[in-house]
Amino acid sequence: ALASSIVLVCRQRAMDAPVASRREFLRELHATLPEALEEMTRGGVHSPVAPVDLSQAIIGPGMAIFSQYAAVLEADGTPMRVKTALQLINRFLAEEDFDPDTQFCLHWFEQVGWAEGKFGEADVLARAKGTSVDGLRESGVVESQAGRLRLLKWAEVPADWSPESDTRTPVWEALHQMIRALNQGGETAAGALLARMPSRAEPMRALAYRLYTLCERQGWAEDARAYNELVTAWSGIEQAANEAGIVGAQGQLEF
Repeated sequence: ALASSIVLVCRQRAMDAPVASRREFLRELHATLPEALEEMTRGGVHSPVAPVDLSQAIIGPGMAIFSQYAAVLEADGTPMRVKTALQLINRFLAEEDFDPDTQFCLHWFEQVGWAEGKFGEADVLARAKGTSVDGLRESGVVESQAGRLRLLKWAEVPADWSPESDTRTPVWEALHQMIRALNQGGETAAGALLARMPSRAEPMRALAYRLYTLCERQGWAEDARAYNELVTAWSGIEQAANEAGIVGAQGQLEF
């Protein structure tokens, strides 16, 4: 069952609807879906779409683009199948751009979760992502010893962490600090922390959605719950952040 109420509205396609190429379809997806995703995840006057439903909800604006054409043609001239269009639409959710450290963490987490992995494999992946194991240790997202490496869980990150003094803060680290704050101090504590790093709000929320989807796919229910709880509490966290205000400045946060 869906956690959100999602309504798809159909309209009749024009008789003289044009034909589009696969490239044109993809270009329009990338121009339209970011705004649609922003509206669905932020919620506005409505509750945001739950992470568990996002892959279904994104179908609406994506298929609105696909179905406005008489056909979307593949490179060989054949009409694109609906199945292919749906795959391209949902792939959009996995194409958020993150910093190199976060990209490493995402791929490592997908491979081994919170378990230990071989240092050599981590080193190869880190280089491929434009970072290094030493840099990852410096950023506080991994522990490495005796030829093994593992990601730090949110419960293991330091409670006295300061985003103002941290010179290397990947989105992964900031997100898991937010989860720690939410679990240990509720929305007030999480909001106070968010007020100290407002520029990371959108990347953190995008990463939380991404990780929830990954955990659901892998069957990691406990981990999925942590990310889902952060997303569902986001409006309250933002309100608490506005009440706290930006550290060292006057006025309210603009999210």
